[in-house]
Amino acid sequence: MKTKMKHLYPLLLLCLTACTDAVPRLHNVFCYNESKGIPTLDPAFARTQAIINPCMQLYCGLLQLDSALHPKPCIAHRYYVTRDGLQYTFNLRKDVFFHDSPAFVDGQGRRVVASDFVYSFYRIKKPATASPGSWTLANMDTAYAINDTTLVLRLRQPSPIFLGILAMPYCFVVPHEAIEFYGADFGKHPVGTGAFYCKAWHEGEKLVLRRNPRYFERDKNGLALPYLEAVNIIFIPDKQSEFLEFVQGNIDCLIGVHPASRDELLLHDGTLNPKYAQGVQMLQGDYLNTEYLGILIDSTEFANAALQNPNVRRAIAYGIDRPKMIQYLRRNLATPARQGFVPKGLPSFANHLQGFDYQPDTALFYLAQAGYPNGNGLPPITLSTTDDYLDICEFLQHELGQLGITIRLNVLSGFGYRQWVAEGKLEFFRASWIADYPDAESYLSLLYSPNRSPNGPNYTHFANAAYDNLYNKAIAEPDEQRRWQHYCALDSMLVEQAVIVPLFYDRAVRFVRRGIAGMRPNPMNMLILKEVQIGKNYQSTKTL
Repeated sequence: MKTKMKHLYPLLLLCLTACTDAVPRLHNVFCYNESKGIPTLDPAFARTQAIINPCMQLYCGLLQLDSALHPKPCIAHRYYVTRDGLQYTFNLRKDVFFHDSPAFVDGQGRRVVASDFVYSFYRIKKPATASPGSWTLANMDTAYAINDTTLVLRLRQPSPIFLGILAMPYCFVVPHEAIEFYGADFGKHPVGTGAFYCKAWHEGEKLVLRRNPRYFERDKNGLALPYLEAVNIIFIPDKQSEFLEFVQGNIDCLIGVHPASRDELLLHDGTLNPKYAQGVQMLQGDYLNTEYLGILIDSTEFANAALQNPNVRRAIAYGIDRPKMIQYLRRNLATPARQGFVPKGLPSFANHLQGFDYQPDTALFYLAQAGYPNGNGLPPITLSTTDDYLDICEFLQHELGQLGITIRLNVLSGFGYRQWVAEGKLEFFRASWIADYPDAESYLSLLYSPNRSPNGPNYTHFANAAYDNLYNKAIAEPDEQRRWQHYCALDSMLVEQAVIVPLFYDRAVRFVRRGIAGMRPNPMNMLILKEVQIGKNYQSTKTL
């Protein structure tokens, strides 16, 4: 691996010296690893974190999210919404340019105009594009440009969450010239408007992003962004090797906590190992990811009918010691899910909602109510999972076994597991849901009956008329506070029915070398590097 790194930096230096700024300093290059690789840099296919992270550096949209997850201006410097909530008018900045590319006649990126968004949005909706993000604009009826700086979008029905959706990578703007020039290879030759542009990409080895000298945003002091000269992304699939490169100073950031380095980096209470405190800072914050147990509640295919009884489901929900699970299996880097399905980190998170806490006596009460006192007569229940979460499921097996609930584990491969869940072939399964956009509706839509799988994410096949009616009322409510009240009521209905069993709300964790500033975690766990700074005293071991 060291050999690869030595070959990397001469190339990186060559890329940097082409700029017109002062001679670049190597320590002003930020490096991170993407162990899963990057299949494409086309934002129309930005469905995984591995793709989203570089796309956040390369592209921009009409809007972006602030630290509180509220939409704020980006390429659109202001917008207006009609009283009926059906029409959105955006006024665009005049100083936003696409990156230079051979796709343009003179090779120089032109100014972004309103018709570029019309093109980009219809491209997402077009079936031929086959974008996994086509659903984001399903509610958009028409889009048209009044002039170069005025864009109008009309919806089929009001949607208070629409502004948040527009901040998603799927909705980033792309130039039609580049799509036409590169065709199916556009994802290998990205052309956007972001703080960085693609300088060099050698698949499986490295991706070099260079500072965009014409980027339009400035910091609060009026200084041009980004601060970094370049971002270097390498592809080391082995997590232990990644950790060693981080320790040696060849990588500036580790995203997340992996078992390969967890015991070395962290103490048992989840704090940073003091031996690394001088050179490493640990950053963490709320992450919009809820880990939960899903229960297929309309099945007649399985021999075990016990899960169709809500009292058995409630017994399972109250029989789990979530704080102990988080302490021993997640080093306290998560929050026990005691307030329902909607996670901590969203503005509408309901601290007062009474969800499921560890109450073994209550669990035994519900077992007796279901006709299984102390678990007597209750047939074994099969819980399906993947290898990644086997430790969690073994913990659940032990906890519930003490109450007389026998759990059998069914471990499946990742691809097969996801397919079986989507097809309704698993009666009891571990799952996680990461918000697509910063609104509780992203979670509550999982239990909306029209979203029944395999045509939607309602993997439990929950169907409740009262829930559906309130859900429709909530998503049409323009007043934020009233909408949040509806969300809380919907979450309470899920707790009452125990159709899902929330386990914990995840945490976003990053390990960053000291001397690096501006790496603020956010609940969407997005990697935003335009405001990252590397201090003069940063000790880098990177060598040419």
